[in-house]
Amino acid sequence: MKLQRARNYRHGRIEIIPMIDVMFFLLVTFMLASLSMQTLNSIAVNLPRGEAEALQHREPITLTVMRDSHLFIDKTPTTLEQLAFVLKPLLKTSEVGLVVNADSDAPEGTVVQAMIQARRAGVEKFLIAVKH
Repeated sequence: MKLQRARNYRHGRIEIIPMIDVMFFLLVTFMLASLSMQTLNSIAVNLPRGEAEALQHREPITLTVMRDSHLFIDKTPTTLEQLAFVLKPLLKTSEVGLVVNADSDAPEGTVVQAMIQARRAGVEKFLIAVKH
């Protein structure tokens, strides 16, 4: 003889659709938060490929050399002759490095002359920007 149970037990179900919605929302939130943390003080150029260590400075000064030999400090245009004068007030400590963000098609002579002028302004460390 089979006895009937007093209660009917329902098996639990895990609804996956709300979990997918929550995970998508978290993904979008973290992506937007990480994009807002980046400091973009330079102009976009075609960087050469290479391996480099991670940047150690919090807010480095960026020297951008364009394909047509135009120079920028952060996003401010400058000339080779004025580079040292514009750069000197931006150097607060001797530990500040200068990120050289040179286009892969930029003339090497212009890049070297810009680095010499930056050295005259007091820059001791140069960091070359590359893409992976």
